[in-house]
Amino acid sequence: MHKKKKFPLILVVLILFCQSLVGITARAADDFSVNANAGFAIDADSGKVFFNQDGDTPKGIASITKTITAYLVLDAIKQQKISWDQEVPISEYAEQLSTTPELSNVTLVRDQKYTVKDLFEAMIIQSANAAAVALAELVAGNEHTFVDQMREQVKQWGITDATIINASGLSNVYLGAHRYPDTQENDENLMSARDVAIVAQHLIKDFPEVLETSKIAKKVFAPNTTHPEEMESWNLMVLDGSDHKDGVDGLKTGTTDLAGACFVGTIQKDGRRVITVILNALDEPNNSSARFVETNKLMDYCLTNWSQQEVTAAGQEPPSGQKTLKVTDGREENVPLVLGAPVKLWVRNDMDIKNLTIKTNLDHSLLDDSAIIAPVHKNEKIGTVSVQLAQDNLGYLQKDEGATTDLLTKTAVEKSNVFELIWKRITNLFA
Repeated sequence: MHKKKKFPLILVVLILFCQSLVGITARAADDFSVNANAGFAIDADSGKVFFNQDGDTPKGIASITKTITAYLVLDAIKQQKISWDQEVPISEYAEQLSTTPELSNVTLVRDQKYTVKDLFEAMIIQSANAAAVALAELVAGNEHTFVDQMREQVKQWGITDATIINASGLSNVYLGAHRYPDTQENDENLMSARDVAIVAQHLIKDFPEVLETSKIAKKVFAPNTTHPEEMESWNLMVLDGSDHKDGVDGLKTGTTDLAGACFVGTIQKDGRRVITVILNALDEPNNSSARFVETNKLMDYCLTNWSQQEVTAAGQEPPSGQKTLKVTDGREENVPLVLGAPVKLWVRNDMDIKNLTIKTNLDHSLLDDSAIIAPVHKNEKIGTVSVQLAQDNLGYLQKDEGATTDLLTKTAVEKSNVFELIWKRITNLFA
């Protein structure tokens, strides 16, 4: 008696199992959330939004504020207004603030010499509040003027819903008479998670050297003074941190009673950089690493579920929308249109790359009554096309459109000769 072959049955089971895994992955990608008041994640290069959980509501950001302060300090260095080795005078206010027991700080003594580099490292690594104040006073003369500069900077980045009242991110409770004018005792800096991502993207793009500081886990502050101090980064995800994750090299933590435990993180892996934002990790009362736990989940979600894929090819007819253009006085009535370059989009695993939304933007300065006048050259640019996944409603950090490519003419169209033009005029009269 021959044994029955089990291979077909096994194959069917495997196929059904794989299909179920695909369904589970798709649901997992779509249903992902973080245990925080807000979460946000982007591709650092393009600004493509990978995740948005209440990311557009302003919330407390605490010491994440220092990313804006860092940007303005680095910009002042770039413009040669200050230098890394420049000595920074310590005001009485900064000195007093540096010794407030419950605040994150390094001790600043007025008769000691500190450089811009010393204080910048203290601000980023140790989240030293008084160091942020001292740098603000150096750059702008006083902290209030520096706050005005911070407000102007974020406004230039398109951020209009932020509340910025100091350079450190502290609650006004700790600032006393040094509060920004017309602010209340319990006021704090507020930004949305999207706003934080915008700041982080600009900081990393314009001044990538900040990552050389933000990736440091431990360092001695002001070793050549009479008050050197061991600094330890509050970012436990960097190398040698207790929540270390390969590829994480920034960026900034923040904690106040109002803001909760916050973290804007960044990871570089497999040739791509992701920026994540967690505002008020809700499990912080039970787990001091809650913000890093949620950041780890969010980073893994982005790196696992989102990939860049080519959705259209160069020379391809637009998948939808306008595919031809009327030609005036040409030997052909219409010219076919093609895409000038391949279009790559960030695609989540559960999205259909064939389901595209196409938006055509013609250059009407080249047209006459929606037609192009012959002669028409091959590969003549007549506008642009933006391409977006129909299932993707997350958009980009500061814009809604997808990737853009040139819209070109596929072929040349010669101009009709005088006899052909006359004949066309005659036939049009009787049409």
